[in-house]
Amino acid sequence: MPVTSVPGQATSPSTGQTVVAFYGDSYTRGTGATSPERRWSSIVSVDRDWFEFNPSVDGLGFVINREFVAGAGGDLVDQIVEHDPAPDIVIVTMGLNDNFAPPDAAGDIEAAIDADLARFRDELPDARLVVVEPFWHQDDRPESVEQIIGWVAAGADRVGADYINGASRWIEGHPEWMAADMIHPNDDGYAEIARRMDEELARLGL
Repeated sequence: MPVTSVPGQATSPSTGQTVVAFYGDSYTRGTGATSPERRWSSIVSVDRDWFEFNPSVDGLGFVINREFVAGAGGDLVDQIVEHDPAPDIVIVTMGLNDNFAPPDAAGDIEAAIDADLARFRDELPDARLVVVEPFWHQDDRPESVEQIIGWVAAGADRVGADYINGASRWIEGHPEWMAADMIHPNDDGYAEIARRMDEELARLGL
């Protein structure tokens, strides 16, 4: 089951507390960390006194594993737009796993990016929408990495979202920041992602 909140946080936000929803995969769920509170989303949320709603799921992409996850626990976009109270901020960190989709899925991925971002903009019109360049986990970068990054950036621009670039390289070249599986960050890797994300969010006034 997804770990949807900061461990120890209340089940509902306090009066006036900012509600932030995270739409992501294992890098936002915190897979590889020794405990959920060491994932970057929780570090950032605790530091800002945000109420974190984080239904992120391992292996999920805009397209890849989408039907499986929706059937198992509900589509993440549905969960976020239906969250009560409505999120004040939505942070999108999706796209890494779509690099493993078959080549003929390219059109579907691009369409899904636009559809998801349009839903957030249309159904949460008062929310601040922040789209992050998809994370990447290896020094080797197939052509699809830059292609998907381009689609995500263009999709963010079309809906007027804030965009954070460069995230695919935040832990590049640092094997000491990777967990034993060499796929996911360890605590130090998530701390670095949190540090970089904190800088970018501060730049956006968040």
